[in-house]
Amino acid sequence: MTFRKMNCRRFLGVLLAVFLLSVNFLTATAWAGTTSKSGQEELRGVWISYLDWEKLPWRQVAFEEAVDEMLDRCVELKMNAVFVHVRADADAMYESEYFPWSRFITGTQGEDPGYDPLAYFTDAAHERNLEFHAWINPYRITGYHNRWEQVSENHPAKQWLYDKDSSNDRWFLKQGGEYYFNPSVPEVRQLIIDGVTEIVENYDVDGIHFDDYFYPSVDNDNPDKWFDKPEYEASGSTKDISEWRRDNVNALIRGVYAAVKKVNRHVQFGISPEGYVDNLRSEERLFVDIDTWMSQTGYVDYVMPQIYWGFEAKLSDGTLAPYAFDNNLQTWIDLKNQGKVKLYLGLAMYKAGSGSKDNNTVPEWLRRNDIIERQVLAGRESGEVSGYCFYSYSSFQESESRQEVANLMKVFE
Repeated sequence: MTFRKMNCRRFLGVLLAVFLLSVNFLTATAWAGTTSKSGQEELRGVWISYLDWEKLPWRQVAFEEAVDEMLDRCVELKMNAVFVHVRADADAMYESEYFPWSRFITGTQGEDPGYDPLAYFTDAAHERNLEFHAWINPYRITGYHNRWEQVSENHPAKQWLYDKDSSNDRWFLKQGGEYYFNPSVPEVRQLIIDGVTEIVENYDVDGIHFDDYFYPSVDNDNPDKWFDKPEYEASGSTKDISEWRRDNVNALIRGVYAAVKKVNRHVQFGISPEGYVDNLRSEERLFVDIDTWMSQTGYVDYVMPQIYWGFEAKLSDGTLAPYAFDNNLQTWIDLKNQGKVKLYLGLAMYKAGSGSKDNNTVPEWLRRNDIIERQVLAGRESGEVSGYCFYSYSSFQESESRQEVANLMKVFE
């Protein structure tokens, strides 16, 4: 081989290497911002709540058409996941062995619609390459749009109340006018775990998702508001009552995680707690052990804090609030770096174009229409955020959010 031929081949080889590097660079640039630090696809989810279910027609054909339209819209919005309420008030959007049919389907709790809404929803989502995460409120029995008189006679709470067995009368409690399962009762925790297990066994879900409804507000000095204090006193625990309550929640979370992974290790379990960490560490409500969840294994695969404030949120004295977006994001990143739990951000599309108060003379949500866009970009820039979820589906359809949605779509190209 001549010297000239050797140089020619080397030159062509260099050109090819440069070309391949250029292709790789351009490809990486094109996808920059749509993959997480680990290289996984960026999660883009939207919450579809029981309030959205309530708007759906319940007759099968009309329901399926409406779900198709809803999911087509999610694809149009460049989402790749939906987080759909399947049990909002200890009632089910599917036929359950443990809970009555949800009233948010037919209008009457316990009424069978005659078909399987959850099966259709999951299949329709997967046909569009959307992940389906089954969203559950673990302890809530009544709440907004669901009163005690609307609770079915087949509901576990009413069965316990009327079964003439006094031993289970405190398995659910009334607090602040609403009813909740009692987190301190092992049988109650097992009921919730069994309800999760049947979903993972019977439906092709990609995840189980808990909302931020844990303990309601309590007052240990007021018998009308001390909730499960009698169980604490009867337990003989040497722990502080707040620590004992966090242990009750932790027992449920560990149990759910183990149950999910036993059925299908690929199904994710995550929680979307309130977005301000100081509230989660309260001694009067929630009793969420966020530090343990994010630093130890066996609790959750991800945490999705509801960071529902803008960049300019202030305290009443006019100083920047610790829960203003940049401050809050850093707090959650610091927590995330204590362990191996993924961090997603829950963002407030429902505030777009609203007068939501933030202690500014004119609320930031009225002055700016690129808040959500900039929050996504900030999360990407941090290199620590694996995706985003937006509350809620219906908010994307409101005229007030139109420009905010349009700006978000620019970064979702």
